Amino acid sequence: MSKVVVFRTRDEEYGMPIEHVISIEKLEDINVIPNMPYYMKGVVKVRGELIPVLDTHQIFHRQHMTMDEDVKLIVIQSDDISAALIVKEAKEILDIQEDQLKSISIGAFQATKYFEAVASLEDRLITIINPTLLLASLENFAVVKEGMLSHQS
Repeated sequence: MSKVVVFRTRDEEYGMPIEHVISIEKLEDINVIPNMPYYMKGVVKVRGELIPVLDTHQIFHRQHMTMDEDVKLIVIQSDDISAALIVKEAKEILDIQEDQLKSISIGAFQATKYFEAVASLEDRLITIINPTLLLASLENFAVVKEGMLSHQS
């Protein structure tokens, strides 16, 4: 059994393993940084640390997210960097049983290796995300990561 934080982007539900989630925050002012990759909205300060803000709508759907009061930031830890994911909603933590997980092996998902599995629940499907693979797959994120780490030292 594993616990996941469930969030929405568009009408799809995704799960992030809880051991990678630091916190869920309200969307506050984002410090916009020009000339960043398309998916990066800027940086926020969370508990004294500058964290890159990544738009899940841009990453998964190549569309801008409409910002409203339901929008949240899920602050995640992956290897040696934290990142904040902009999500439509983040309302629940679910226990997922091993037998509810189905691996994703169809061709269309090979470009998105960060989708680890789909949790098949009674009336819903939740795509489980590997945060390390998600960040590693983002174009030019290594440069973003290097810049963020240099500001923390």
